Amino acid sequence: MKYCAFLRGVNVKGTNMKMADVCKVFSDAGVQNVSSVLASGNILFESDKNSAELKKTLEKAMSEHFNYEAFLFIKNDNEINEILKNDPFPPIENFHNYIFLGSEKVEEILLEEFEKSGKAKGEKGKIINNIFYWQVPKGQTLDSNFGKVLGKKSLKDKMTSRNSNTFEKIIKKFS
Repeated sequence: MKYCAFLRGVNVKGTNMKMADVCKVFSDAGVQNVSSVLASGNILFESDKNSAELKKTLEKAMSEHFNYEAFLFIKNDNEINEILKNDPFPPIENFHNYIFLGSEKVEEILLEEFEKSGKAKGEKGKIINNIFYWQVPKGQTLDSNFGKVLGKKSLKDKMTSRNSNTFEKIIKKFS
């Protein structure tokens, strides 16, 4: 089965790693046809194992090799297609669409935080099938009240986000 591992916190705030090195760690951990999409920690691979087993194996391999606490979220190609297809916010000029992947129920925490934060004009958030989607004006991602919440330590190991354009690039590379 084809998978993508979405790594959390790669090439930000001092956790720097070359995608070629990450791909080698994945290959050495026993998965096949490993490649990366962008430098933000999106690793495509194939395996016969299930995602829970892969998460455990790959996090351990990454943690040991790079000497940091690795967090990754694994989705198969069907799930990734479905997630992008379900994005409730059509692309709008001067806005970013973000998709959040995370541990169970993290989308509820994100929606709660989003609802109680002040919003930029046109900023929206919504849950569909346990995935949190966020549309925010360009330039406001880190400055918005909700953007600041995303940096909280309590959320660090619970989720990661990607721009919807990244999902499109991943899907193209799968085909």
